[in-house]
Amino acid sequence: MQNDYDFMRIAIAEAQKAFDRDEVPVGAIVVCEGKILSRAHNSPISLNDPSAHAEMLALRQAAEEIGNYRLVGAELYVTLEPCIMCAGAIVLARLKRVIFGARDQKCGAVTSLYNILTDEKLNHKVEVTEGILQEDCGEIMSRFFQQKRIVTASKEY
Repeated sequence: MQNDYDFMRIAIAEAQKAFDRDEVPVGAIVVCEGKILSRAHNSPISLNDPSAHAEMLALRQAAEEIGNYRLVGAELYVTLEPCIMCAGAIVLARLKRVIFGARDQKCGAVTSLYNILTDEKLNHKVEVTEGILQEDCGEIMSRFFQQKRIVTASKEY
């Protein structure tokens, strides 16, 4: 039986795939009743699609897998706090729970800037668990942007 930490490790492996493809390293998986329905990583650059966030891709794949756009009872594991777009899709998909690793202080729409998943004005609320393997999730992001700064600095000279 896998737990939140096991599933987050799988999401981190997806984030590493994005890192390896020079995409912002975010990974996500959708799980229902202990079964992984989908796994994805950020791909907006490679797909030329601004909506190709890990969460969006994982939700689309999971909906395709079960043949329904409503993912009632499903859980989303994601390495970084979802943005506004992804949070909206999560609510519309009727997910049961979102589990994320690191907060996103600039774009986070779950706890950092907004509380979309638990907003009383919306017709569906999503349970939130944050901080699962937070250090590991944050480390891959830090390493990615540190590498970007090094490359940018070397081009300036």
